[in-house]
Formats: sequence, structure tokens, C-alpha cells
Amino acid sequence: MPKTKHNQSVQGAGKQGFAVNLFRLNLYHWLLAALSFTLSLPFLWMVLTSFKPLREVGLDNWWPIDFQWSNYSRVFDLPSMQFGRWYWNSILVSAWVTVLTVLTSAMAAFSFSRLEWPGRNRLFLMYLGTTMLPGLVMMIPSYQIMIQMGLVNSYLGLIIPAAFSAFGTFMLRQFMLTIPRSLDEAAEIDGASKWQVFWEVVMPLARPGMVTLGILTFMGTYQSFFWPLVMLKTTARYTLPIGLLFFDSEQGQETSLLMAAVTMAVVPMLIVFVLLQKQLVKGIQLGGVKG
Repeated sequence: MPKTKHNQSVQGAGKQGFAVNLFRLNLYHWLLAALSFTLSLPFLWMVLTSFKPLREVGLDNWWPIDFQWSNYSRVFDLPSMQFGRWYWNSILVSAWVTVLTVLTSAMAAFSFSRLEWPGRNRLFLMYLGTTMLPGLVMMIPSYQIMIQMGLVNSYLGLIIPAAFSAFGTFMLRQFMLTIPRSLDEAAEIDGASKWQVFWEVVMPLARPGMVTLGILTFMGTYQSFFWPLVMLKTTARYTLPIGLLFFDSEQGQETSLLMAAVTMAVVPMLIVFVLLQKQLVKGIQLGGVKG
């Protein structure tokens, strides 16, 4: 009997502890949900304001009384704006920068992590040291180089300087160091060249890190402001951040149209994040555990 009572007391304590842990878990979930909702309020206000007529923008109501679905089409129809063109410019430049950055970073990371050559580690430290320089400091010599190459006010002037990333090289190098060297040796025994080892062995295994770098690069390039502001002189070549600044100055107090334009500008980043969020989380987790 004493043993039975002891077992019952242990079971009761276990159930009580489980209930306490469940309560704490639910409390954390509610707190995170409340925090997420609070952080999403500016985005929610932006979307709802994009459907308001101009007379309702200054009112206290969040929900539009009279939905103006035509605000989105009006953004494209404004004669002084080229919103569709700016949209295409941003996606084009961001896509090219993303592809080239991932490719060049992967090639450099493969060289720094898998190949043996004199001065490799010293050169890598020097290359990594460029990340300590502020972007505004690097902008002046980069702009002078673009002038000498005749690439000012061109898409290439936006793409080429951003196509090489010391951070991306460091990130992929650390990721590739976790891949066993025995795979390289086995491929070379089978007659594979260094390029085949890189393209057919290392690249597929480094895919989570490359996807993570691609997402970060696309989002960073898509919302880049200062470099396009310096480089672009023609309205037709503006990207969305510069175009929206021009939009605001031209349209004055058309807040609802500006919010509609900003909402459409956010859509590509949301699509990229939603479609690739699993790979992003996986790449960050693998980099944190293995790196």
C-alpha cells in the first residue's frame, strides 16, 4: 500500500508538472502572437490605407468606409509615373545580382575552402576585412570606377559592383568546410576535374547555404536605395525605392496611392520569403550547428 501511494503521488506530481509546462508553453505562444500582431500593425495600416479614398486618409478609422479598388490601377495610369517600368527594373537588377552573387561567392568559397594554394588564408582574411569598411566609404571609389568604365546610369552599373560579396564568400566557405573532403577525393579518383567536383559534388550539398544567401541578397538588393540614387540619372531606369521617392514628391498628398504603390512593391519580397522560408530556416540552422 505505501508503494502504491508513492506511485500515485509521483504520477500526480508528473501530471501537475506537465500542466505547468503546458501553461508556460501556451503563455509563450500568446506572448509571441501578441508581439507578432503588434509588429504587423504598420503593414496592416499600409494595406488598409491603400484602399481608402483621399478624404478618409486623415480620419481615425482603420477600415475603409468606401473601398477604392481603383487605387492600384491608378498607380499604373499616372502620366508622370512609370511604376510598371520601375517594378521591372527592380526585379531585373535584383535577380541578376542574386544569381551572380551566389555564383561568384560559391566559386570563391570553393577556392578558399577546398583548394590548396600559397597565401590562401591571408588573402581570405584581407578579403573578409573589407566587410569592416562602411558602405558609404566604398561608394566613392566604386562610383569613380563606374565613371571610368562608362557604366553610370546603366543596369550594369547597378549589377556589377553588387555581384561580389565578401559576406557571401565567408558564409559559403564556412558551409563548405563542413562537407567531407572524402567526397572530393572519391570524385577525383573517378576522373572528375576540379570544376566537376565543384559543380556536381559541392554545389548540390551546399544548396541550403546558397538559398539562404540568395534570399538575403535579393531582399537587400531589391530595397537598396543609396547606390541606385547615385548611379541613376534617367527616370526610365529608376528602381522602386528611387521611383517611390519621386512618386511622393510628384503626387504631393496622394497618400492612398503611395500606400498602394508601396504595397505592390512589397509583394515580391513576400513571395520570395514564403516560397523559400523552409530553405532559409534550414540554411541558418545548418550554418549555426555546423559552422
